[in-house]
Amino acid sequence: MSTKSYDLAVLPGDGIGPEVVDAALHVIDGVSRHFSLSFQIRYADVGGAALDKQDNPLPPETLELCRKSDAVLLGAIGGPKWDDLPSDKRPERGLLGLRDGLGLYANLRPARVYGSLKGASTLKSEVIDGIDLLIVRELTGGIYFGQPSGRTDRDGGRGFNTMVYTRAEVERIARVAFEAAAKRRSKVTSVDKANVLVVSQLWRSVVTEVARDYPATELNHMYVDNCAMQLVRCPKQFDVILTGNLFGDILSDEAAMLTGSLGMLPSASLGQSCALYEPVHGSAPDIAGQGVANPIAMIASVAMMFRHSFGRPDIAEAIEGAIELTLQKGCRTADIADNGASQVTTSEMAQQVVKSLSETINTERD
Repeated sequence: MSTKSYDLAVLPGDGIGPEVVDAALHVIDGVSRHFSLSFQIRYADVGGAALDKQDNPLPPETLELCRKSDAVLLGAIGGPKWDDLPSDKRPERGLLGLRDGLGLYANLRPARVYGSLKGASTLKSEVIDGIDLLIVRELTGGIYFGQPSGRTDRDGGRGFNTMVYTRAEVERIARVAFEAAAKRRSKVTSVDKANVLVVSQLWRSVVTEVARDYPATELNHMYVDNCAMQLVRCPKQFDVILTGNLFGDILSDEAAMLTGSLGMLPSASLGQSCALYEPVHGSAPDIAGQGVANPIAMIASVAMMFRHSFGRPDIAEAIEGAIELTLQKGCRTADIADNGASQVTTSEMAQQVVKSLSETINTERD
């Protein structure tokens, strides 16, 4: 059997980023052995790490490497070390530059509760049991990219941002959500603030038009404040949540806590020809270097990479099954450990996932 090879750009980033990326690469190595795959892995700096070396949160060579790769893995970006820098020099500008430069307009953020991890959430088990939802967030428009934006010292100081969406941008992301829903439970909840924002009124009308092309899928509209409440009150009502850049950023972090920890949520940022995979969590500088970060979000992002970039849902399911089996064995990092439960390190969790992957694959082959 010939070995399939992929070019993978790896951007460890800041804080716990390098630690969770190392864990994910350990799992990729295990996948390679079982499925006759090989990876050409090339590293590059982004965010604070790039600022420290080149005074640029997104060096041109980093962006060029990503463009030439089959997929991109990103750890995390940012930290208090760089908080006093001007806005155009902040590490986060590197992430926004990647999204814009690679045309990554669709962000997929799934949230599911693993059956063996019910105790990790602060919500009652009857509220979260069976949660399996997907947030589809528009990623290259909205208030994060709208112009004009800035800050002046006039009138005692004034800051301003602009939320802008075009019909084409809304239609494009809406189709991603409806296509995803067609493979799930055929329900889309479009989230906006159309009672107040004119841009949301455009959003709602365009989504409604797109829905006519998907008659088998149910469409509901919901204001963002109500959606935030409903995610806590009755999260199982949701299948696919479609929303803009700012609202999606906030709601996906809220959804993460349904699962018990930000350390559990993966994400995929998709464009026309390239895709970037990263955990939803930040750089967590307070625990960086301690070996206690939860790598599951990063490992689950690798599963999404196999599903969306490489067309290997079988490998994606194998990785997700290995995560479930590892949790069933009682392996817990600090963020998801019950009181008194034994805890594993970041690297130990990755090793256990690789072991579970081998057990799952060997069982299926037997």
